Amino acid sequence: MSPAVQKVIDDVRLLQQNDRTTVLITGESGTGKELVARSIHSGGSRSTRPFIPINCSAIPDNLAESLLFGHTRGAFTGATADKKGAFELAHEGTLFLDEIGDMSPQIQAKLLRVLEDGVIEPIGSATPLQVDVRTIAATNANLEEKLHAGSFRGDLYHRLATFVIRIPPLRD
Repeated sequence: MSPAVQKVIDDVRLLQQNDRTTVLITGESGTGKELVARSIHSGGSRSTRPFIPINCSAIPDNLAESLLFGHTRGAFTGATADKKGAFELAHEGTLFLDEIGDMSPQIQAKLLRVLEDGVIEPIGSATPLQVDVRTIAATNANLEEKLHAGSFRGDLYHRLATFVIRIPPLRD
């Protein structure tokens, strides 16, 4: 086993023991970022609770807030019933945000607030909800370049990058 892969395994074992640490997993497409996230979740104290994966690049901006935070009946056209968002569904478990670098600036700001205080506000609700969710994010993009380009929030990056796991390219 290569030293780089052994480092990833050691990091996963360490993170399994600390279920409150926010994690950012970086690496090229196809290197197993979701597998690493699932391993962190399944070996930790949250393993009996939900693991909710969300592909941020596949969410249209106009649906992202509802998908992540939920909505109430009548909050917008087509909202015929209350719907729990991913954060509420992942309560006491893990939310995996794949391709976080593709998230719109507006949703980045709302995500930052949830990571800071653990409170979500479903669309159309006047009642905030407290959630206990471990967040693991992943990206194949260079978030530091996106920071300098102004397309990714620095405060969100620092909140997500509490612990960074770099997955080596498969060719290595």
